[in-house]
Amino acid sequence: MKFDIVIIGGGLVGASLAVALKDSDLKIALIESHLPLTLPADASWDSRIYAISPGSAAFLQDYGVWQMLDKARITPVHDMAVFGDDNAARLDFSAYDLGVSELAYIVENRQLQINVWNALTAANKNIKIFCPAQCASFTWHESHIDVQLTDGSLLQSALVVGADGANSWVRKQAGIEVARHAYQQVGVVANFSTELTHHNVAYQWFMRDGVLALLPMPGKQVSMVWSANDEKANQLQQLSDAALCQQVAEASCYTLGKMQLVTPPAGFPLNFVHVKSLVKPRLVLIGDAAHGIHPLAGQGVNLGMRDTRQLVATLTARELQTDCGDYMLLRRFERARKEDILAMELVTDGLQKLFNNNNPTLSRLRNLGFEITNHLPLLKNRLMQHALI
Repeated sequence: MKFDIVIIGGGLVGASLAVALKDSDLKIALIESHLPLTLPADASWDSRIYAISPGSAAFLQDYGVWQMLDKARITPVHDMAVFGDDNAARLDFSAYDLGVSELAYIVENRQLQINVWNALTAANKNIKIFCPAQCASFTWHESHIDVQLTDGSLLQSALVVGADGANSWVRKQAGIEVARHAYQQVGVVANFSTELTHHNVAYQWFMRDGVLALLPMPGKQVSMVWSANDEKANQLQQLSDAALCQQVAEASCYTLGKMQLVTPPAGFPLNFVHVKSLVKPRLVLIGDAAHGIHPLAGQGVNLGMRDTRQLVATLTARELQTDCGDYMLLRRFERARKEDILAMELVTDGLQKLFNNNNPTLSRLRNLGFEITNHLPLLKNRLMQHALI
């Protein structure tokens, strides 16, 4: 079976790429090892949520995905309040001040995944889906890559896209070097109902042993992401419902009053991942296969979506270049993405190291930095504008 592009990994980033190319002249295959998610019969909430930037939302809107989402389960973020570790320093961001209608949208993981797949399965003109399916091996040739599946199927493709996550099999097969380190932290997620209304404000507290974020959900509900050291994270996940609610309310200075648990806590380890190269001849990495950053900025999924957007732009603007796996074409994509990825890596990794430090001098300096920045509107808005794209 011959294809122009084989996408390996059908998560949000990989599936969105396929959807965005559904009306192109390219023949596409998507390989995913897990069956797609399904919506539960009840009105329960997904404990894993994303803060989707306006730019990512517009991209999904362009390809018919965003309008398929249940609007009653999407919450716009109008303001952000970020606190230092001295309970006094703070940074405030406002959509009004930036001249936009919202800073982000809070959306459930499964809402996005399911509706991207719905759009994908409806676009059957030039896309063939292999699911569930797994890759067994690659063989490079000058004009294509052979992709062997475990069921014996053989796919030939001018371009292979690795969108298969932080522990990317594609990246390993390609021999692309990766620098990574564990943060010795776990992202603990859970949803709560709150005594007080959040007024569409996203809250974040930088603490000496982690970062706590409370993100607005429909009604008087919030989603928690608590990036805590391993010991603290394990403790949080072992607490009774009432004790966990008490801990979160105390850590958030009772900003939203008393809390009740809506979804049980779950945890995922946090790692920094930097790849030496995004491309090789006939191969490109996107999403978590291409980078891994700390969730303190809430930009991981948006960084991956910007990979997708740039790759779509590169492939659709190739003009007379008929070979979509041409190395110089892929290098154009890499050059376009390097600055954005490096900036997010430096900012998130730097902030994590800065606050995960007990040095009293650093503590005073970082909190002073919050206060100074909060009184410089131009600088503050410049910091926020990158998160909107």
